[in-house]
Amino acid sequence: MPRIVNPLDEMLFKEVLKEQQRIRVYIEKARYGKLKTIIEGIDEKEFDLEDIAKKLKAKLACGGTVKKGRIELQGDHREKVKKLLADLGFSEDLIEIE
Repeated sequence: MPRIVNPLDEMLFKEVLKEQQRIRVYIEKARYGKLKTIIEGIDEKEFDLEDIAKKLKAKLACGGTVKKGRIELQGDHREKVKKLLADLGFSEDLIEIE
């Protein structure tokens, strides 16, 4: 990441980064046949995955965690997650739902 001195420039840089993230959202089967929504592709060096997960869990009223650089949410929330990530500033066109 280039060195940015001006805080406004840093905010703009983060916004541009958000719009360039290719995010993949899909489901996996967890224990006992339960589903979990997996969100991967968000750069964990540039963005606080814990904070994003916290916001998503609050909006979706579900549990979840951050593991191995990806966000895991309990239940199938694929379509809702796409809209919520777009609301957080990520480009909706680059969010791939499987």
